Amino acid sequence: MLTKKVKKKIILISLIFLFLSSALYFLYISLNKNLLYFKTPTEIFNSEDINIQRIIRVGGMVKKNSIVVNQEEVRFIITDFKNEISVSYKGVVPNLFSEEKGVIAEGSLKDKKFFIAKKILAKHDENYMPPELKNLIKE
Repeated sequence: MLTKKVKKKIILISLIFLFLSSALYFLYISLNKNLLYFKTPTEIFNSEDINIQRIIRVGGMVKKNSIVVNQEEVRFIITDFKNEISVSYKGVVPNLFSEEKGVIAEGSLKDKKFFIAKKILAKHDENYMPPELKNLIKE
């Protein structure tokens, strides 16, 4: 037979466990909906279950001599040196965006070889330094 004190402790521990379990569940659901991992062109090409309406990120290197700038859009090719995907983007590209540099494009697939980007994220290496900071150091 359990005393009142032991029953209260069991109820308290059960409530804490229930609260933590539900908090972790809601955290998992929230992160699962909001996290976007980038895929390489090869991963997209090899995947069987592509959801065209879903927003994804495609990452890789901008292929040399592939950037075409029109008045309305920027077209370029992302490669992982095995496969390529053509990207169309309407907007202003970041300053670090250039050929043979890393890039991540966020948007949706038209098919396995064509991607419509809504956002472009240029990547840089660990040695990058903004020009303003570089000029300050020289002075």
